[in-house]
Amino acid sequence: MHRFWEHKTLADLSESEWEALCDGCGKCCLHKLEDEDTEEILFTRVACRLLDIDSCRCSKYPERRSLVPECHDMRQGFTQFHWLPATCSYRLRAEGKELPLWHPLLTGNPATVHVAGVSVRSFAIPESEADDPEDHVIEWLK
Repeated sequence: MHRFWEHKTLADLSESEWEALCDGCGKCCLHKLEDEDTEEILFTRVACRLLDIDSCRCSKYPERRSLVPECHDMRQGFTQFHWLPATCSYRLRAEGKELPLWHPLLTGNPATVHVAGVSVRSFAIPESEADDPEDHVIEWLK
């Protein structure tokens, strides 16, 4: 297996390599809040309206930026990976860390992110079910 992610920086990845590096967890598609006092990023279990919670994939991926203007385009000069969960492949590689053993690039199976319990499939809720995102703040296990 060619492990392209071990030999390239994030900036050097091709479009297809960038997309393949995504583990499909859906965590980046959860609404986040910032504590104004500490600047800490707080995740909620409230999913973006475009996230298909069962597949943990964006239902309108090509149009996401026009439909949800606050959606980050992480390929376009994006360097602030600290707001992503510690399990995120982009954050791990930005920090020079290895991919976890459950990552689909290592297992060859996109379902391993769900089997490992790392995806949002089991706990995310649609925007339509959340009146106040502050009521749904979560904390990631380390």
